[in-house]
Amino acid sequence: MAAKKNESTGKKAATAAAKTLRSKTASKAEKTAAASALTQVGNKKVTGKKAATAAAKVIHDPKASKAAKTAAASTLTQKPDKPASKPKAKSKATPKTKKAA
Repeated sequence: MAAKKNESTGKKAATAAAKTLRSKTASKAEKTAAASALTQVGNKKVTGKKAATAAAKVIHDPKASKAAKTAAASTLTQKPDKPASKPKAKSKATPKTKKAA
């Protein structure tokens, strides 16, 4: 299980998120990321997979507003760290034996 982040949405990001949610032209991804950022104001909640995916789309969208990108960045900052991956065990190949005829 991933450790909780010790982050919460700051005033600047919360203002940007509120502006994005009020926008008539904001995309669904922008509003999802903004809503996630606002949910995390004043607490230590972490970003879920759906909100993180939406935030990543906003960050890479050249048409997204600065306010939407600010809210999306805050959302991604609060995404839990990936757990350390376990090294894959090497499979022990058993030599094939020839059947006696």
